[in-house]
Amino acid sequence: EVENIISQHPAVQSCAVIGIPHDEWIETVHAVVVLYEGKVVKEQEIIEYCRARIARYKCPRSVDIRSIPLPLSAAGKVLKRELRKEFLEKT
Repeated sequence: EVENIISQHPAVQSCAVIGIPHDEWIETVHAVVVLYEGKVVKEQEIIEYCRARIARYKCPRSVDIRSIPLPLSAAGKVLKRELRKEFLEKT
């Protein structure tokens, strides 16, 4: 549901939603977004876009906007484990 909402944003080319570690809630919602070329969107704008359309608890608490495509499997599915790994390596 969250990915469907984020994908409807006019600047978003593709996205994935993953759970990331959180001290209080164990995991929290994190969105990874690829924008269309030439589009500029701030992380907070994606969060507010979601808040206006779905329940607040489902909305991402953080957003990573990247310029490189999301990692895909041979079947064309987003490799969320790779996104989690990338996130954990950055922190």
